[in-house]
Amino acid sequence: MANAPDQPIIQALYRYPVKGLSPQALPRTTLTAGQTVPADRLYAIENGPIGFDPAAPAYFPKQRFLMLMRNERLAALKTDYDETSHTLTVRFDGKEVARGDLRTPEGRTAVEAFFASYCADELRGPPKILYGAGHSFSDVARKVVSIINLASVGALETVVGASIDPLRFRANVYVRGWPAWHEFDLLDRELTIGGARLKVVKRIVRCAATNVDPQTGARDLTIPQTLMQNFDHMDCGVYAEVIGGGDVAVGDTITEA
Repeated sequence: MANAPDQPIIQALYRYPVKGLSPQALPRTTLTAGQTVPADRLYAIENGPIGFDPAAPAYFPKQRFLMLMRNERLAALKTDYDETSHTLTVRFDGKEVARGDLRTPEGRTAVEAFFASYCADELRGPPKILYGAGHSFSDVARKVVSIINLASVGALETVVGASIDPLRFRANVYVRGWPAWHEFDLLDRELTIGGARLKVVKRIVRCAATNVDPQTGARDLTIPQTLMQNFDHMDCGVYAEVIGGGDVAVGDTITEA
């Protein structure tokens, strides 16, 4: 049976295996209580030594890593992560420029060498690929799933007068069928998404990373400033914690408790 036109659904699902690098579209995934989308921000690229301890992984602010807010050239790279082999492949201008198994010293060194050259004038020290078992290099300390309301992106497009790629917001779940800004009415409320239950816990304050076109790497918009000038806030999207695990897939309906 087809969904009613106004019934909210998952339009798209994504994860970001390496913080700051390409998204990976998912047709479906399994959410676990208290966890992120599997393999989301599983790795990060350290920009200068931060004292990260893989045996006791802890949160560090995104400024300590290579990331789009300051390193927009990352958007010009197309990366792919193979979950079975843990291999990251990096392409630039259609050509493979680096490949390595991120579990091995040799594989990490091959990828790090590329970023040492590609981001040479933006580095505070040798780039280093970081991993900690069970850790996610999220922008926030708690383990969350990020949700974007596509109607809110549409409202932003109206005031900008141009199309806006929703991937600028690097969310896990993109929702179609909510009114614009409805996500802010859901704070502290529960959602059933597919077979999982989530609780909305925080609005997402946008940073300059959203100014970068995710296809070209051009810094061509002023999203936080535009939000503030037109909507009196710099927020777009919400974070939610998984409180009941289950399978979710593109096309699944979303209901509110």
